[in-house]
Amino acid sequence: MRIDIITVSPELIQSPFDHSIIKRARDKGFVEVHFHNLRDYALNNYGKIDDYQFGGGAGMVLMIEPIDAIISKLKAEREYDEIIYMTPDAPTLTQQTANTLSLKKNIMILTGHYKGVDQRVRDAYVTKEISIGDYVLSGGELAAAVLSDSIIRLIPGVLGDETSALTDSFQDGLLSPPVYTRPSEFNGMKVPEVLLSGNFPKIDEWRSEKAYEITKRVRPDLLDEE
Repeated sequence: MRIDIITVSPELIQSPFDHSIIKRARDKGFVEVHFHNLRDYALNNYGKIDDYQFGGGAGMVLMIEPIDAIISKLKAEREYDEIIYMTPDAPTLTQQTANTLSLKKNIMILTGHYKGVDQRVRDAYVTKEISIGDYVLSGGELAAAVLSDSIIRLIPGVLGDETSALTDSFQDGLLSPPVYTRPSEFNGMKVPEVLLSGNFPKIDEWRSEKAYEITKRVRPDLLDEE
């Protein structure tokens, strides 16, 4: 998989890709991640990439010309399965979305800044819009990192145990059950006996029951969607 990220602040987003699971995925060749500074396509020597809104109002808007230049350049080099725009006024990222995107070959992610991008960019180039929550960030860089992490970890071979991702929260519409490790008792707090029993059908049953209980208590909205 290849991910191209268009950003006003590449230095803000690069760090999460240089550590932990994502770094190992890049080092092993499971994914390529490339960062493109929108200011390299500015309209003048002063790095102009934004302007005031037509109709007035506070906040600057990223202009269409530099975005058109970088998107056109990248599309001339390869075909993209999705051109994604990170914006709060879009459908919220879900595990199902991450699952689908993890099967793609080439993805481009455009990060917003200031008051966002000229609407014509969204109308003409963007194939998918994603939000990571009902709140506003200073820019879309951190949101792009969240999206990328959720996708990359699902690529076969990235995680040491490929079944790990299949038991994550939301994969089956439920939150994950509690997990425990050694010691089996600490300060009077004991691990549930069923997990020590070696009876795997019973363990699976216990985990399913707990996953349902936790989901009902913490995220009942997930059950309402069934």
